[in-house]
Amino acid sequence: MQKVKIRNSLLLLLTAAIWGTSFVAQSVGMDYLGPFTFNMLRSLLGGLFLLPCILLLNRVFPRNIEKNNPAQKKENQRLLWKGGISCGILLAFATGFQQVGIQYTTVGRAGFITACYIIIVPVIGLTFFHKKCRSTIWAAVALALVGLYLLCITDGFDIGKGDFYIFICSLLFSLHILVIDHFSPLVDGIKMSCIQFFVCGGISAIFAFGTEAPDPSNILMAWGPLLYAGILSCGVAYTLQIVGQKNLNPTVASLILSMESCISVLSGWILLNQKLTARELTGCVLMFTAIILAQLPEKVSRETA
Repeated sequence: MQKVKIRNSLLLLLTAAIWGTSFVAQSVGMDYLGPFTFNMLRSLLGGLFLLPCILLLNRVFPRNIEKNNPAQKKENQRLLWKGGISCGILLAFATGFQQVGIQYTTVGRAGFITACYIIIVPVIGLTFFHKKCRSTIWAAVALALVGLYLLCITDGFDIGKGDFYIFICSLLFSLHILVIDHFSPLVDGIKMSCIQFFVCGGISAIFAFGTEAPDPSNILMAWGPLLYAGILSCGVAYTLQIVGQKNLNPTVASLILSMESCISVLSGWILLNQKLTARELTGCVLMFTAIILAQLPEKVSRETA
């Protein structure tokens, strides 16, 4: 079991690395496409990418195909669609807020604010599922709030419009993590991921054609960011998230995934020259410290179990 947890943790770390660099692709893609058009296309690309993967895996590993009684098969299918649709709805609105917000803030700030799910996940767990947290978790909450203040609040005590949208995105991603935590042990993770992408793409299409005017020529010009965000960030990374979260505590999973914030700052700094001020860097350091501090209770609990 410990080897499985280590493997899943590494999968989530790879997920964080892909997501962290994808902030650059998302930012560049916005030069050509509206946020909902971008999300529609990246999600559909992710779903299409997984279809042949599912067929191939069913051929290579036929033992993974369900061989239960009809009643159990029906229940498994129900859970699969329920999980995929739930994840798809949350993903559609989370990435929608993220894409809109990233137009008004930097890659680094977007990455760090998105990482607020590290704090939100245990808070939701305590509030709605009565999962108690150790005192170090609450110390991490306080530290992260100070870091967010330094990172996001301007001299006029204003939160930028983009920062607010990204924070809403973080709330929705927190729910997304908790939903995956519930369904991933029960269903095929790759199939659920495929369903969530087509659901996300369908919802994004409604907003894209309702509020934007998708232009084929602009889509062609954004082929690079779309392929990266669609195949790697969606098709690969979100699937790795579902597979990697299986049998892992959602708080631990959120901690590992939050490393995307550090990677997004680095990629934005190197690729887009979006340097942070000393104040913002201090906020980033405090948030990173909060991430490490919040992880300690999980380590202690495993050792004392």
